[in-house]
Amino acid sequence: MPFTEAKKILNDFIKTFPLYLNGPDRVKYILENIENIKPEDRHSLRNAVNRMLTSMIERDASDIEIGGYGNGGFIWMRIFGKKERIKEFPQFSYDEAATLIVNLLNSNQRKYISVTKNLDFSYSFLYERKNVDVRFRADAYFDLDTLTMNMRAINSTIRTFESYGFHPIVAKTLSHAYIKFGLTLITGITGSGKSTTLDAIIDTHNKIDPAHIVIIASPLEYVHKSNVSLIKHREVGRDVLTFKDGVIQSLRQDPDIIVIGEMRDPDTIMAALEVTDTGHKVFSTLHTSSAVESIDRIIAEIHPNEQERVRNRLADVLVAVISQKLVPSLDGKRVLAKEILIVTPSVKAAIKNNNTSEIYMMINQGAQQGMITMEQDLKRLYVEKKISLENAIAYANNKTRIQQILAAI
Repeated sequence: MPFTEAKKILNDFIKTFPLYLNGPDRVKYILENIENIKPEDRHSLRNAVNRMLTSMIERDASDIEIGGYGNGGFIWMRIFGKKERIKEFPQFSYDEAATLIVNLLNSNQRKYISVTKNLDFSYSFLYERKNVDVRFRADAYFDLDTLTMNMRAINSTIRTFESYGFHPIVAKTLSHAYIKFGLTLITGITGSGKSTTLDAIIDTHNKIDPAHIVIIASPLEYVHKSNVSLIKHREVGRDVLTFKDGVIQSLRQDPDIIVIGEMRDPDTIMAALEVTDTGHKVFSTLHTSSAVESIDRIIAEIHPNEQERVRNRLADVLVAVISQKLVPSLDGKRVLAKEILIVTPSVKAAIKNNNTSEIYMMINQGAQQGMITMEQDLKRLYVEKKISLENAIAYANNKTRIQQILAAI
């Protein structure tokens, strides 16, 4: 790929560095002096990054890694779940990569990362082959005093709600037309497709439900265009200061559905429970791998003096938990495995009585209500010859249980 021009611009800029600069001071110099590069040269550097991102799209990669000690000078991508060096690209020194990263940031973002050492932001450019704007979620951070960045591709098309194959009761539970209030959690580790599921839920409402949807995210990923629903997007750090502020302020914005990108701290959790308690339908995410763990995590995040009250409130407002994983499939791609909890009166009682350990068996026996454990869904994928036996076991939350149900096949 033609990176010669970008390499020359980077080299000329790096020649201006004072000789005494070391480590993080070199990154600080880049942050403070990036605007000394001529505008047309900065445009060329952006084009170099855009060429990498274009290659990422065409390889069907989910993530790209630029810069940092750990990269060893290479550009890395995650392709169908596996990290790979992209040897077709030139190697970039720490200073070159840091300059490419800083060149993507505006002045406020440069000030922020110089203080906090971390920055979440979104980035977009025109993908010329299809003449569409493509968006990326980015995280810039430090790796042994060197600046590095992950960028994750945001799907330009939304997976259809129907493709999830939800049981009719689950589909009704998620629908604002059927249940006007309550908290639904979409959970899973990073990269498990939580945002994709949320977007599918928002999109299906946008087709049929004349509701007001407020999305609070950090950063915003897919941008929805209002159709039947009125949809507002609020990015934390740009449109609103914090998740908590966004949730509280939304009460004065006449919402029907509130989407909270992540319940990442006690303040956001408490605000989410309170806004749900006022009669709104709320969707949010957690970095947990099972329904029971999600309930326990929310309660554990709260001060012990408040846990009893939060446990009762959570039992009253929670309507469903969908925990998901992306499992390597036999065709070399990935397939979705999910655990679904519908909050029945028995589940409510278990939460209130602090007997969450009983909930797994309720899910296990709740097929008629649309419930399924992760192990049952992994078994289904294995029986359908979509995943290997090894991955069915590896991705199970309960190794003993998955071996028992696989042995019964």
